[in-house]
Parts: sequence; structure tokens; C-alpha cells
Amino acid sequence: MANVDYKELKKGGFMKQVDKDRFSLRLRIVGGQIKAEQLAKVNEIAQKYGAGYIHLTSRQSIEIPYIKLQDIDAVKEELAKAGLQPGACGPRVRTITACQGAVICPSGLINTTELAREFDERYYARELPHKFKLGITGCRNNCLKAEENDLGVKGGMMPSWVKDKCIYCGLCQAVCPAKVIEVKKQEKELTFNEKDCIYCGKCVKVCPTSAWEGRGGFIVYFGGLFGNRIAVGKQLLPIIFSKEDLHKVIEATLAFFEEHGKPGERFGNTLDRVGWDLLKNRLEEVLKAG
Repeated sequence: MANVDYKELKKGGFMKQVDKDRFSLRLRIVGGQIKAEQLAKVNEIAQKYGAGYIHLTSRQSIEIPYIKLQDIDAVKEELAKAGLQPGACGPRVRTITACQGAVICPSGLINTTELAREFDERYYARELPHKFKLGITGCRNNCLKAEENDLGVKGGMMPSWVKDKCIYCGLCQAVCPAKVIEVKKQEKELTFNEKDCIYCGKCVKVCPTSAWEGRGGFIVYFGGLFGNRIAVGKQLLPIIFSKEDLHKVIEATLAFFEEHGKPGERFGNTLDRVGWDLLKNRLEEVLKAG
């Protein structure tokens, strides 16, 4: 065991347990989704090489504990047969988490599954000064807690009112959590305080005559922490409407962390040290450059 590179094993998803010569294998799961036949293979591996059970992690991944050192190569081969891979641990981009989004959830405003796959392809396991968590939540209900991530994305919708279609029923006012819509039925008047809108899209979804139209987009939070230190991520930019711009922002953020982060320092702590405006200015320049 003296020649075992535990650091390299952990990098490849095999984390040393308290039990001697045993490892807990973390799988690469994208957006919390795994095919049924792949899940059957996970069960088979847990029975054959583990202790007959699996652990569901807090970030939508699966771990198979009690893997023996001598079985690691065999387990990798078994995973490959089912199109599965070990997950990434250590100082790099971790598992991409996502809720079910607009394809499944009536509240969803963005296709979180599609976005999670794009994030996985572009950013997963990228080397950084410390672990970096990306999370995607489909709407303001915030099931995936975007603000807890190093970079979190939340679906949003910017509404616009079409006067000619409005019947002044008042449903939009009733469902608006930010109380930025006021409807006077008898006078047939509607006021919308766009400045304080939280882009939840509820007015668009509830309107029976499509008098509210919505433009979907992405609200991005930076520097969230939920561990030894808890910090709520900050929104440094207005809502982003194109995926191209969203990816520009993420690329610039990761490059910023590579440039300014110290080894073992979480992204939020880096921002506290060098200044949040430094990142904000960098991102605004990237978006302005087009």
C-alpha cells in the first residue's frame, strides 16, 4: 500500500474510507439523471464489489462504498460497459447539479437538463485552485439553491405587458410575489414596476389572454459557499438572455479564479480577498466585447 497514489485515486473518484484498503467510488452524474439500465449496472457493481448498497450524495451523485483497491480497475471496466464514469473530486469543477426544469416542471423557465449537459461537456473536472460547484435551478422556487454554488444559474423571465390583450382580470397581481403589478379592474388600468421585478414569470404563466409575454433568461450568482463557512452568492450582472453570453460569463469566471485564486482557497474567499468589483468589471468587459 506504500506505493498507492491516494491523491490520484481521489482525483479519479475513488475516495479513501476509514476502513483500511477500502474506497468509496463517486460516479459522474449529470444534472441528477441516470438511465435505468445504468442504474441496474450500479446495483450490480455495488453487489459484486461493494457492500450491497449505494449512497446518494447531497449533490445528486451516487457513491458506491467498500470498493477494494485490487478491484478498482475491474470496476472501471464494468462502469465503461454501461457508459458510466467515475466522478471528479479534489480541486476542480465538480458534478453539475440541476433540477428537472421546464421540460418536466410546470414552474420551470429554462431547460436545465440541456444546460447541465452543456456545462458537463465544457467545464466538468477542469483544474482550479479549489473545488468549484456549478448548480442550475429552473425558476425562482430555487430547488437547487443557486446561491449556494460557486456559480449558480437560476431561470428567469422578463415580462412585458401587451395592453390590447389585457382583460384586467387581476390574476397577474394576485400571483406576483414581488407585488410589482397593480390592476384596477373598473378603471381598466394596470401599472407594472419593472425595476423591482424578480423575473419569476408567474404573471406570464397565469395570464389567460397572453397579455403578458415573457423572455426567458439566466440569473447568475457568484461566490456562494455552504460548508465550513456559509455565504450567499451575489448577483453581479443583470439577467442574461443568450446561452452564448452565459458561457462567456462562466469561462471568464473560471479564468478569473485560475488567475487570482490561491491553492486551497474557495472562490468566494478569493473574491473577498481581491474584491468583487474586480470580477464584476471583468465580466462586464467580456459581455461588452460581444
